[in-house]
Amino acid sequence: MKVSKTAIDGALVIQPDVFGDERGFFMETFQAVRYRDVLGSQFDFVQDNYSRSAKNVLRGLHFQKTNPQGKLVRVVMGEVFDVAVDIRLDSPTHGQCHGVRLNAENKLQFWLPPGLAHGFVVLSELADFEYKCTDYYDNSDEGCLIWNDPELNINWPCDNPLLSDKDKIGLKFKDLF
Repeated sequence: MKVSKTAIDGALVIQPDVFGDERGFFMETFQAVRYRDVLGSQFDFVQDNYSRSAKNVLRGLHFQKTNPQGKLVRVVMGEVFDVAVDIRLDSPTHGQCHGVRLNAENKLQFWLPPGLAHGFVVLSELADFEYKCTDYYDNSDEGCLIWNDPELNINWPCDNPLLSDKDKIGLKFKDLF
């Protein structure tokens, strides 16, 4: 597998080894020893999540306030533009954003260490999104940054996304602290 650093400290883009021929392909989406070598031994996954979203649906930018989750994300079908925002106060990349296109063809994975806000917008007609988490989801601990905060200046490839009521009222980055 090939691992690339991003603009955010600890966030990585992972390109798994894919073995294919005219019949199809095979790839390991996770193997504990190999991924611990890349992500660090302090991370264990405790929950897997799977979602399907329609074109122009934007989910995020979500985070857990007191029990932050590390996430290993990927797209099984379709394509998304996936974004991480560093909201860790003690991070050298605090306030930095990084976006990556994840799709069924490139099979990339995006590792977001605990302490990042996360969101994505669907670029294809449908997208199946799968991710592993290092802590359990707790809806009473969830926070949300507003997707179009001018301070973050995220270049979303969608002008008029479909948002949940919760995502419409996210906080501005400056109001988190």
